[in-house]
Amino acid sequence: MVAPVAAPSATDPTPGALAGIRVLELGTLIAGPFAGRLLGDHGADVVKVEAPDRPDPLRTWGQASEEGRGFFWTVHARNKRCITLDLRQPRGQELFLQLAAQADVVVESFRPGTLERWGLGFDRLSAVNPGLVLARVSGYGQTGPAAGRPGYASVAEAVSGMRYVTGFPGQPPVRMALSLGDSLAGMFAAQGVLAALVARQRTGAGQVVDTALTDSCLAVTESMLPDYDRAGVVRQPSGTRLDGIAPSNSYETTDGFVIIAANQDTLFRRLCGAMGRPELADDPRFATHDTRGRHQDELDALIGVWAKEYDSAEVQRRCDEVGVVAGPVNTVADVVLDPQFRARGMVLAHHDEGVGADVLGPGITPQLSATPGALRWAGPPRAGSHNAEVYSELLGLGAADLADLATEGVI
Repeated sequence: MVAPVAAPSATDPTPGALAGIRVLELGTLIAGPFAGRLLGDHGADVVKVEAPDRPDPLRTWGQASEEGRGFFWTVHARNKRCITLDLRQPRGQELFLQLAAQADVVVESFRPGTLERWGLGFDRLSAVNPGLVLARVSGYGQTGPAAGRPGYASVAEAVSGMRYVTGFPGQPPVRMALSLGDSLAGMFAAQGVLAALVARQRTGAGQVVDTALTDSCLAVTESMLPDYDRAGVVRQPSGTRLDGIAPSNSYETTDGFVIIAANQDTLFRRLCGAMGRPELADDPRFATHDTRGRHQDELDALIGVWAKEYDSAEVQRRCDEVGVVAGPVNTVADVVLDPQFRARGMVLAHHDEGVGADVLGPGITPQLSATPGALRWAGPPRAGSHNAEVYSELLGLGAADLADLATEGVI
């Protein structure tokens, strides 16, 4: 195995950009915890709250596991302290309000109305902490006729129109083998938290950050809405390319596929030179962006014949030589070996206490020059790993108090 890039030290003297910000993370699975992870990566003190009898299912998710522990958890719970607390019990609600009084942010991903049923809606939270930011992540958002529905990423991608444009014309829509809608919602939620914290510096007041999976998917659909509104265009699936944008496609090589994106006139002329076909740049079918789009099939066929003569590395070398944008279609095994990702620390070793070994995961992004983020620890192996530490530090509870709360099933 290739040695991974070492993680930044947990004792790195440079604090993250969000050092001093405390986040309470509620909810399970992907979108809310992803938002918490992003904040924790940049130095926030993220305290993840799990029900004592129902830990986050993400602990067992992923396509590989050891000792019953999924590696999805290793990454999404990194840099978090984990406590248990039953928010359905009055005593648990009291303790949570005491924690919220000392927090800057609460991130929750329950179905709308759940916090209110527990007496922990924004009105109650802001009463104990007027500066608190409450980030709410849900399938359809906190308002509107569909707000009460449960929501998953797959459905959000479909409802937003994103899934419709996947795959090939005339075939069923496909999905990326990732929970893209969840990740988008997590990123927008984290962005909203940061905006709300900046606003709090001016006003002193917190607010609600309402993030819907459906909204998050719709937000990245580029010009689909105005194209339809002004021209009646319903964007269709286009397989491996974008219709009318050429050349920008995947091309088969002798050992895989490469993406070549040379849809600007200058780049296309360079590609023609790399192919040994400079005359194509002046061919009326291909001379402009518009004509290349109309003759996309012919152009893709010509480039495909050229690419199939070489392996992916050679196609990449020839494109790099003339400044054409290109790259291989990597598997995760290729990503682990990629020198660019490794140089930037994006293939990062997480020491997973649950399996007693280093486990690779994605690094920290974006990279800040003065206050870089850091991997301080991987996801704690047990629910409630930090009960004693957090409850003692924040609420002054002792061992006897914690023992009583555990006996009562509150923690």
